[in-house]
Amino acid sequence: MTINQKLATIQTKFKSKKSRFNSFGKYYFRSAEDILEAIKPYLLEIGVAVTINEELIATEPMPIIKTTAKLIDDKGMSIKAVAIVGVDLNQKGMQTPQQFGTASSYAKKYALGNLLLIDDTQDSDATNDHGKKKFVAPKEIKPTLNDVQKAIDYIKAGGKINAIKAKYELTKDQVDKLNTI
Repeated sequence: MTINQKLATIQTKFKSKKSRFNSFGKYYFRSAEDILEAIKPYLLEIGVAVTINEELIATEPMPIIKTTAKLIDDKGMSIKAVAIVGVDLNQKGMQTPQQFGTASSYAKKYALGNLLLIDDTQDSDATNDHGKKKFVAPKEIKPTLNDVQKAIDYIKAGGKINAIKAKYELTKDQVDKLNTI
């Protein structure tokens, strides 16, 4: 069997579950780890190996990662697919290693998806409500207030409790404490 035939066999038989759940968007998705786990049975059966390599190809104006997924057969023949992603260093709530890790995971998933022809769209028959549901905007999720003293200092400096309520989720005890100032 040629490398092209081996890849075609995998592409036509391959199934990878969407085992991860995005609670904000309310949908399931697959990760690079899910794809790698699902391809393992084909490695010995068909006589191939899969490798993933990453390379930092730019640093300005933002870091760019190039990820290559490669299928290699027992004769040394290979086919590869590439994904290129930027690293968002301005992403709030993440440290730099997390920002690179997120971009790396995303690039691996898409390089593997490109190689294995994985369609990452949802099944429209399963998700289509044929216009019966009305759009409901997602409820804004506010962070919880962790530093009550900072809020107290803000109010003492002339700030308004309503501004704090608009920005943070407050417990009843926190509201009561702030109202006494």
